Amino acid sequence: MEKFKLIEHTADIKFQAFGKSLEEVFKNSALAVSKSILNEELKGKVVKKIKVSGKDDERLLYEFLEEILFLFDSKNFLVTDIKSIEIKGEELKAELIGLNAKGYEMDNHVKAVTYNEMFIEKQGNKFVAQVVLDV
Repeated sequence: MEKFKLIEHTADIKFQAFGKSLEEVFKNSALAVSKSILNEELKGKVVKKIKVSGKDDERLLYEFLEEILFLFDSKNFLVTDIKSIEIKGEELKAELIGLNAKGYEMDNHVKAVTYNEMFIEKQGNKFVAQVVLDV
């Protein structure tokens, strides 16, 4: 099963992520964000733990992806994989694997995650999330 796909969008970056569980669709959304910033296959070794909360799945996804962008903007930390992710109610805990991306040439400057066209839904036996990134 594909993890995510980029979708044509006028000025921003739009993607859909897929997963067999809510955790997997969140993980693949994070990888899509990283791939949008730097389209290279990189292996990270640094682990960062994060915790975010949101009143529903869309808000939780928004907060999760915004935290990933914050780490990139403030510490040059680019997520290359997700070691673990746990969603319980309104809280998400994750261990991110990444690297210091200082010195790499970025493909896009992602400014923010938007709620524009965002959704998370169960389609049959899989979850699909759609996100638009402001660039």
